[in-house]
Amino acid sequence: MKKISCFYHLLVLFLVGLDQLSKFLVVKSLFLFQRVEIIPGFFGLTRIHNRGVIFGAFSHLQQPAARIILTVISLFALIIVFVFYLKTPLTERMIKLSFALILAGAIGNLLDRLIRGYVVDFIDLHVGRHHWPFFNLADTCITVGGIMLIIFLFIPQRRKECSPSS
Repeated sequence: MKKISCFYHLLVLFLVGLDQLSKFLVVKSLFLFQRVEIIPGFFGLTRIHNRGVIFGAFSHLQQPAARIILTVISLFALIIVFVFYLKTPLTERMIKLSFALILAGAIGNLLDRLIRGYVVDFIDLHVGRHHWPFFNLADTCITVGGIMLIIFLFIPQRRKECSPSS
């Protein structure tokens, strides 16, 4: 069981490292608001500084007090996720994986907020001129982990029952 537990811890560390590396490379390679089209009309990289939360929500709040409140809320949410991550039994693999993804994303974005004062977002998905809000790998981890958590916690799993053959 220790190997399994270690896997989740290493996964969190790997994802946080990958998130921070991707943001470091974007900061070193792109100017603020610089755009690089990767797949024309669909996917690009654009460096922005998000002072809000996931997908830029509340980024219009410029007062220092608002940023402090968002950081405190992020830290509080991180603590809650960490407690659930630790308390989830290893037998609940998909739920544990969901919490590991959410935890990794929360740590990645909180590190940005504490070190830089904002979160570096750079993934730009769009269809023509219609853009999805900018995001990063940490946001992706949080979103995928959250969707998985909803699926595995709230949608009843159909279990195959063994029935005697006639």
